[in-house]
Amino acid sequence: MSNLRKRNVSKIESDFVTQHEKKVQTVEKKKRGLVRRLTVFGAAAILLSCLLISTLVSQASELEQKKEQKNKLKDELTSLQKQQDYLQEEVVKLNDDEYIAKLARRDYFLSDKGEVIFNLPKKKEDSDSY
Repeated sequence: MSNLRKRNVSKIESDFVTQHEKKVQTVEKKKRGLVRRLTVFGAAAILLSCLLISTLVSQASELEQKKEQKNKLKDELTSLQKQQDYLQEEVVKLNDDEYIAKLARRDYFLSDKGEVIFNLPKKKEDSDSY
């Protein structure tokens, strides 16, 4: 109940009291300015960190995609190198007359003079027919 009563105490009007009140007001202004500056700098720091994190995440995913693409291209390169080696061997073989004659006999049933070609069934087909 004593809190509800008005205080009938008058202020002392002296230089010390006014100076003290001015000091308190300037300290309060400085605190408000400090809080505002810290809020602005904090918001800027949060914004900057979010920007950096999003950039880092996007670069990491892009790097992962590039690594996968690199691995696929390496696999393709090895298969193409194997194919090139095979084709180079085939070119060397095709420059040999005996190999060409063998291919002609096998694939096109061509024969030399006096030669007769018999087309025999493969071994698996022989076992199936019995």
